[in-house]
Amino acid sequence: MLKKITLIFYFFYFLFFNGLSLAAERNDKNLLTFGAGLWDWNDNQTAGLFNVEYRHGTRYGPFKPMIGGLVNTDHGFHIYAGIRMDLYLTNKIVVTPSFAPGLYERGDGKDLGHVIEFRSGLDLAYRRKNGARIGAEFHHLSNASLDENNPGTETFLFTYSIPLN
Repeated sequence: MLKKITLIFYFFYFLFFNGLSLAAERNDKNLLTFGAGLWDWNDNQTAGLFNVEYRHGTRYGPFKPMIGGLVNTDHGFHIYAGIRMDLYLTNKIVVTPSFAPGLYERGDGKDLGHVIEFRSGLDLAYRRKNGARIGAEFHHLSNASLDENNPGTETFLFTYSIPLN
């Protein structure tokens, strides 16, 4: 799984630096993002999901840092810190791959096999004039085979991002 994530990031990295990327050369506003959706939607342990994330607007190379946490309705939670890469398809439409390692507590929910989980994702958002974003996100969480038990899980969220500056 980690190999797939690495390949995805290399793809976007080379796309960005070869001049073929549609990514804007700019810093954005810092964002506070709230999300709600489904945890583990692809099997029989589906639960509700709530997410809060701080997204730094300054670019470091092609990447922007983020930190966040999510809680599901089975009392499980995941806290994480990682990187995002905003790719502007237009001035209004943003596609963002992301990667973040974090710590997971299952609560009454799915056993993901390890306390360390890696979250990879893809977001699609509409960027309003004031910098706010309305979007949808898909993520995969996996322990990258740190444990023999590595079922992974998928999340799907609708998000709203509030500009902070």
